[in-house]
Amino acid sequence: MKRIAVYCGSAPGNDPLFADAAVALIREMAERGIHLVYGGGKLGLMGLIADTMLEAGGEVHGVIPAALVDKEVAHHGLTELHQVAGMHERKAKMTELCDAFVCLPGGIGTLDELFEAWTWNALGYHAKPFCLLNVAGFWTGLGTFMDHVSAKGFLSPARRAQLLMADSPAQAIDRLDEAARSATQGMVW
Repeated sequence: MKRIAVYCGSAPGNDPLFADAAVALIREMAERGIHLVYGGGKLGLMGLIADTMLEAGGEVHGVIPAALVDKEVAHHGLTELHQVAGMHERKAKMTELCDAFVCLPGGIGTLDELFEAWTWNALGYHAKPFCLLNVAGFWTGLGTFMDHVSAKGFLSPARRAQLLMADSPAQAIDRLDEAARSATQGMVW
């Protein structure tokens, strides 16, 4: 993997462990020579991951909708900042630029990005894996809910298995690497 897209909050959250995990993830990526693709913002965990990667000497590829640039939340010190028309184009460009995805804690934007990446993977639009970094149990409830959705017949076991979860940055990257090596293009029923 050369680039990982990291989805995360434009807010820092209310637990310092979230920022600690964000920094740890980016440092792990930088040590492995993996560059960052992210939403292009300068606020919250988003700004923190960009600054951490830049400080580590890695590349940062941001993708941000024009409306957010106009609100002055864009990070202008990146290796590359792609300005796009809207959120759909943002997610498509981030998918194009990356080899895999990691989700740090975040809100509805992070969930939107995760579920679209998952849907596109399940439909065969790409075969890039994604992993939740389960910081302080942040994603545990979502994992349980996805098990419920699967048990009720709305999510096949194969699709449920696509949602990787890890407790550490190293574990997340290792799981993504393994999943990327075994991925095949096509729908996952």
